Amino acid sequence: MISASNICLAYGKRTIFKNVNIKFTPGNCYGLIGANGSGKTTFLKILAGDSEADKGEVSIAKGLRLAVLRQDQFAFDEESVFNTVIMGHTRLYEVMAEREAIYTKDDFTDEDGVRSGELEAEFAEMNGYEVEAEAAVLLNGLGIAEELRSKKLKELEGGEKVRVLLAQALFGNPDILLLDEPTNHLDLKSIQWLEEFLGRFQNTVIVVSHDRHFLNQACTHIADIDFSTIRTYVGNYDFWYEASELVLKQKQDANKKTSDKAAELKDFIARFSSNASKAKQATSRKKLLDKLDIEELPVSSRKYPFVSFTPERPCGDIILEVKDLTVIINGVKVLDKLNLTVNKGDKIAFVGNSLAKSTLLQVLVEEIKPDSGSFRWGVTITNSYFPKENSAYFTKDLSLIDWLCQYPPHEGENFARGFLGRMLFSGDEATKMTSVLSGGEKVRCMLSRMMLTNANVLLFDEPTNHLDLESITALNNSLINFKEVILFTSHDHKFVSTLANRIVELTPGGVIDRVMSFDEYLENADVAALREKLCQGETDLKL
Repeated sequence: MISASNICLAYGKRTIFKNVNIKFTPGNCYGLIGANGSGKTTFLKILAGDSEADKGEVSIAKGLRLAVLRQDQFAFDEESVFNTVIMGHTRLYEVMAEREAIYTKDDFTDEDGVRSGELEAEFAEMNGYEVEAEAAVLLNGLGIAEELRSKKLKELEGGEKVRVLLAQALFGNPDILLLDEPTNHLDLKSIQWLEEFLGRFQNTVIVVSHDRHFLNQACTHIADIDFSTIRTYVGNYDFWYEASELVLKQKQDANKKTSDKAAELKDFIARFSSNASKAKQATSRKKLLDKLDIEELPVSSRKYPFVSFTPERPCGDIILEVKDLTVIINGVKVLDKLNLTVNKGDKIAFVGNSLAKSTLLQVLVEEIKPDSGSFRWGVTITNSYFPKENSAYFTKDLSLIDWLCQYPPHEGENFARGFLGRMLFSGDEATKMTSVLSGGEKVRCMLSRMMLTNANVLLFDEPTNHLDLESITALNNSLINFKEVILFTSHDHKFVSTLANRIVELTPGGVIDRVMSFDEYLENADVAALREKLCQGETDLKL
């Protein structure tokens, strides 16, 4: 068990945690959630001993081993992939290294014999003889190919390094497991494997994630950071959402009932306090009024932006026609004679090869010119595009008001302030400079820009990156209500499954195009067989 007692932390006048008391018990997986800046990663660091609180303490039962998903991709650059995984169990790795050093000695002494016996006993107690098999299972489940496992970590790509570091954290059956955004850089197959792994895991897990589907599948409890404290709910993310909304509504209803009663008493007192025949009744009601307690609801750190896309006109009969579209990048055919017809009401999720998906959207908004083939938008169509990489939109250091006023309809500062306010940039926030924006703030700016266009076709390339759960929920709900056409990519399972009515998968061998929900697509045996044929054995589906 791991617990935190009376944890307090403040940055200047801003209170992050105030007298937080919480226990995490074995056999449970806790999803640690909260708005951006609420202290999720900071709290994990306090639990891990990597950061200190201003006050309070963290207690871990004696003899328990804690493992943490480390984000430093360069710390193990000179180590092999296999060694990096084993180093997740520090003591086991030390025993292995000392054991190997003794056995490679030319002059093996009696003392060495005694010491090797001690090491062998400790090695066996820690299941040391199964390390290779366990490491292989973890790396295979997380999509690290066998040919990569003997390489040094510096030879791997960034996403591959993150997977190895996740395998390191999972290795050796730790008693307490702390995971910060473990699904980043994982494909769908690896995420499903991780969900199943955590479902079988018998010890304590505390995980931070913006993936609502993952939180629903993996978590037995939700630890909600809000109002400078942490409250635990039994159940997954969806249960927490419903329960927390119900609790808030009950408090608001109780307050309204009390406020209405207070207003009624005040009205009676005002009307009859000077009336001799009603004086006693007025005095009695005054006493009742004094006893009424209207609870002052604390201000939540959780805020939902107002996201709404309103098309200026509906789409006509012809929306988009793509014919034999081919794009070659660095000598490789990223798109090869792609054909696609987009119909009214389509909400198409593109899945499969990441580069192919992004390239297709860039071609459709004329950021990339195809090597051959063509595409044609209908005459009634106006489109708006959300790129995966948005740095080109923030090259000038402008205030947010000036930044938004670059884009039509140019209705002035008051209009821009109002619009930015709805996207959580209220008051002085609207005058902050673009050079200091966080990743999530830039995404909210890009969404604001898109909303101004009143387009009837929206193109999104990974729009949920950098957003907190509240902003993801607001965007997701807005797009569900959008009546026209959406073409998008996303690694967020719930986002795709609640939004898409058509799936287009781009594989190395061709395109799979099905009008069905994402969950139906995943479970469809005919699709799986076709994918295997097209990919010549590659069966991973990447969002």
